[in-house]
Amino acid sequence: MIKAVIFDMDGLMIDSERVTYEEYVKKLSQLGYSFNEPTYRQCLGKNKQGICQVFYDNFGQDFPMKEVWDDVHVAIDERLEQEVPIKKGLTELLHYLKEHNYKTIVATSSARNRVDKILNNAGIYQFFDDIICGDEVTHGKPHPEIFLTACQKLNVDSQQAIVLEDSEAGIQAAYSGNIKVICVPDMKYPEPEFKKKTTLIVNSLDDVIPYLESIK
Repeated sequence: MIKAVIFDMDGLMIDSERVTYEEYVKKLSQLGYSFNEPTYRQCLGKNKQGICQVFYDNFGQDFPMKEVWDDVHVAIDERLEQEVPIKKGLTELLHYLKEHNYKTIVATSSARNRVDKILNNAGIYQFFDDIICGDEVTHGKPHPEIFLTACQKLNVDSQQAIVLEDSEAGIQAAYSGNIKVICVPDMKYPEPEFKKKTTLIVNSLDDVIPYLESIK
């Protein structure tokens, strides 16, 4: 029986991946680099170290990563402070989970200060029982630590939880932790290797409620 729902944030609840991609394109263009969606997709679901490695692998070890990271994230934060675009079906799902007494937690690779700001600006902070962030675990996704820790925080067994994710790294993290995972693809549909590790792949968060109803 599912007692807890674990939410990823970027690309799953918040439509921030498109914003992030646009800011990387803008910054790299200023520096004379060409940046495209396939390269950005390699970053999805990774922590800061993993994302930086994608850039070094694609642009060389002399790539000005600190400048790019700092400037892009300032630009993203400025945009998200003005408006936080949330994904279709999120508000309805959060209300449903509260009304039906599910435990809820955000488990994201992002840092705590960013997460608190975004959830507050989106008006959804109060829907979650807890939050665990990328700077609060030793190993980032695809390692299962963040999801296993989320289960511990909510005091549920891994078999009593389900993860909602958009990225392949998140799917792998849940699968490695022996936790069911529903994928709601954002900018990238999971490859067959990861598709088979999901419990379900849905078009939007609207489709999560019927699934939960079906397994009661």
